[in-house]
Amino acid sequence: MSLLLAVPVKDLVNAKQRLVPALSPPERRELARAMLEDVLDAALAALPGSVLVVTTDPDVQAIVRAAGALCLTESGNRGHTAAVAFAQREALARGAARFLTLPGDVPCVTAQEIVALCAALAEAPGVVFVPSRSGQGTNAALLAPPDLIPLTFGEPSFQNHLKTARAAGVTPRVLELPGISLDVDAPDDLPVLLERGPATRSARLLRGFGSLARPTRAR
Repeated sequence: MSLLLAVPVKDLVNAKQRLVPALSPPERRELARAMLEDVLDAALAALPGSVLVVTTDPDVQAIVRAAGALCLTESGNRGHTAAVAFAQREALARGAARFLTLPGDVPCVTAQEIVALCAALAEAPGVVFVPSRSGQGTNAALLAPPDLIPLTFGEPSFQNHLKTARAAGVTPRVLELPGISLDVDAPDDLPVLLERGPATRSARLLRGFGSLARPTRAR
């Protein structure tokens, strides 16, 4: 396996707590599922046979297996950073030369973006990052080799990752990719999702929720 793409996913029942002001619990659960399916569509189109979802949730595992991706089961919900570190170790165990991680809540990601991201890293050692829409978080990290640097998520992870890469003697490359940059966490992300990804499962679902289907200009 030359590359492993890892997607950490929390359990669907407790997903997206920051969307509580905008969506009901069933709506948040349905949206989390739709976003994961959108991410898997793009990931599997770009990297068939190389997509691994890290989760503890049996419902997520069923979605992943039905889509044709691989599952890596955690012993407990230890957070995004721990899940990515677990996947980095798995990438090494599988003999992967490169490691890519994306979150499960970037429904506007496209296969073309993933291919472009992979093409941006031509040789090892090397690292490529895609920042979040805010510029504070890290929405994608591509490493060669998979354990080149530790990855730690949560704002301001983007600047922290740049510093970590430079401290390891590597010049990081940064790509601005609009689909990957939009992680849907807060109510003000919802109209941006409708604008950037109107044909996604997630946007179609969101429009069905009614009053939220009011696109505004993305910032």
